[in-house]
Amino acid sequence: MTAERSEMTLDLLLDFVKRTRGFDFTGYKRSTIERRVAKRMGELELTSYDDYVDHLELHPEEFEALFNTILINVTGFFRDAATWDHLATDVVPQLLASRPPDAAIRVWSAGCASGEEAYTVAMVFAKALGESAFLHRVKIYATDVDEEALETARHGAYAARAVEDVPRDALERFFERSDQRYTFRRDLRRAVIFGRNDLVQDAPISRIDLLVCRNTLMYFNAETQSRVLRRFHFALDDDGVLVLGKSEMLITHADLFRPTDIKRRIFHKVVRPTMRDRVRVMATDLASGPAPGPADTLRESAYDLTSSAQVVIARDGTIAMANDRARRMLGLTAKDVGRDFHDLDLSYRPVELRARIERIAEDRQPIAMEGVKWRAPSGHERTLDVRMVPIVSEGELLGTAVTYQDATDVVRLESDLTASRRDLAQAHEELQSTVEELETTNEELQSTNEELETTNEELQSTNEELETMNEELQSTNEELETMNDELRQRTFELNDVNAFLETILTTIGLSVVVLDRQLHVQLWNGQSRELWGLSSEDVEGQHLLGLDIGLPVEQLRPMLLASLKGEDGQQLTLDAVNRRGKAIRCKVSCMALSPLNDGVVTGLILMMEPQSA
Repeated sequence: MTAERSEMTLDLLLDFVKRTRGFDFTGYKRSTIERRVAKRMGELELTSYDDYVDHLELHPEEFEALFNTILINVTGFFRDAATWDHLATDVVPQLLASRPPDAAIRVWSAGCASGEEAYTVAMVFAKALGESAFLHRVKIYATDVDEEALETARHGAYAARAVEDVPRDALERFFERSDQRYTFRRDLRRAVIFGRNDLVQDAPISRIDLLVCRNTLMYFNAETQSRVLRRFHFALDDDGVLVLGKSEMLITHADLFRPTDIKRRIFHKVVRPTMRDRVRVMATDLASGPAPGPADTLRESAYDLTSSAQVVIARDGTIAMANDRARRMLGLTAKDVGRDFHDLDLSYRPVELRARIERIAEDRQPIAMEGVKWRAPSGHERTLDVRMVPIVSEGELLGTAVTYQDATDVVRLESDLTASRRDLAQAHEELQSTVEELETTNEELQSTNEELETTNEELQSTNEELETMNEELQSTNEELETMNDELRQRTFELNDVNAFLETILTTIGLSVVVLDRQLHVQLWNGQSRELWGLSSEDVEGQHLLGLDIGLPVEQLRPMLLASLKGEDGQQLTLDAVNRRGKAIRCKVSCMALSPLNDGVVTGLILMMEPQSA
C-alpha cells in the first residue's frame, strides 16, 4: 500500500466516490457523513477508509448500499399533518385564486425520496380542483438523487403500513388495493413526473408555483444550503410558495425568502425586479457567464489598463474582477477569479479586508486607508492608499471595489515635509489614534453581533442534527418492525405445519414415536397416548427404554440398535397391556430416519399397531 493510501481520510474517500460515481457528498454536513459512513463500515467489519475503498473497488455493488445508507429516505404520506392541513385550507386555495382559471400549475417536490410526499401534493390539488381539472392543469415534478428510491416512487405501490396516515376517504378515492398493497391511481399518476436531480449540481426547474422541500436542506452544510436556496429562489415564480421541514428556519436568508407562517415553515419569495437580478441571485460563480461581446472586451481591456490595482469582491465573498496591475501586485491568477476571497492572502494582506467588507455591507459607506505599509514580492517596502467603495445598483449592494494606489513616492515627499511640521504631525497622529480606537470599538461591536449570529446558527445546526438522528432512529425502527413481522409470519407458518403434521400422525391410526440417536423421545402422537396412557408432555425428552408403559420396551433394544446401524425394515410382535389393562399383541415396526438420504441415520421412527391377543 502506498503512503498516500495509508493516509486515506474521509475527504479522499468522498473524492473517490465523486470521481468514480459522480455523487458529490462534500456539501453534506460533516458529522452526518462521518456517522453514516462509519455505520456502513461497521456492518462490513472494516476499520479504515483504505480498507473500505479497496472493498468498493472489488465490490461495485457496495456503492448502492453506501448511497442508501447516506441518503436517509425517511418520509411518509401527510407527514406533519398540521402543515398539510394548512396547505389544503389556505395556501393552495390562495394560490389557485391568484391565477387564471385555466392556467397551468407547476409544483416541484425536491428530495421526494420514495414518492409519498409528491403523491400527497397530488391528493391535495386533486381535492381542491377536482380530478378532471387536476389532470388538465397540474404538473408535479418530483426529484431525488437516489435512483432506487425513485424507482419505488414510479411504481407508486405501498404496503399497508405506509398508508396508515392517509385519511380513509383519500385512501378509497386515490388508491387501488391489490395483493396487500395500495397503488396510486394510474390516471392521476400521469400528473406526477419523477426524475433525478442533484440540488447542488443540476440546474433548477423553472416557473414553479409551489416548491416543497422538507427535511432535505438540514443534511447540507451552511454553504451548500445557501447555494441550493439561491437555486430555489430562481425556480419560483414571483408569488411562488416554498415549504420546508420543521427544522429549517432560513434565519440567515431573509434577502431570498420571507416567512408567511414560521410555525409551519412556509415562505414566500423576496421578489427581484428583473430577470437579470434573479440570475445574479442564483449564480454561484460570478466569473462564468455568456461569451463577452466587443463592448465587454473593450471595457475589460480598459479596466486592465487602469494605473491603480483594483479588485472587485462580489456580495457573496467571491472575487468577481481583478485588473492586470492587481493580479501582478497581489499575485493573483485567472483561476482566482470566482474563488472566495477569504481563502486568499489579499483578505488580510496588505490590509485586513474581512471586517471592513462586512461593515460596508451594513452601512454601505466607502472606507479609505492611507499609508498602508506593504512589502512587495520584490522585497521593496511600499506604501499604499487603499480605498473600499460599495457597488450599489437600484438600491441593492452588488459588491465592493477595493483600489490599491501606490503612494510610496508621495509618502516620501510628505515625510520630508513632516520633518518641519513635527508638532502638527503629532497632533494628527493623536487624532488618528482616536479614530482607530473608534474603529476598533465599532469592530468589537460588530464582532459581538457576529458571535450572537454564530450562536444562533449553531443552535439551528444542533436542532437539525437532532432531527437527522431522530430520522435515522425512525428508519432503524421501521427495519426492526419489518423483521419482526416476517418472524411472526414464519412462526404462524411453522405452527400450521406442526398442526398439519400432528393431524396426519393422529389420523393414520397407528402409535408413532420418533427417537433421536440416543433413543430419547422426540415425538409422541395422540394414538400413542391413547394406547399407553401417557401424554407427549410426559415422555418427550425421556429415554424410550426407561418408560413405564404396558410394552416390554427392553425387548426392543436389539431391533433399535440394528436400525441405528442402517438395517431397515425391522419388525417385532410382543405381548403387551394397553392403558385399559387389556392384554394385547403389539406389532412394532422400526425404520431409520435419514433426512438427507446420505445414509447417515439421525433418528428412528417406531410404529406400534395393537392386535387382538
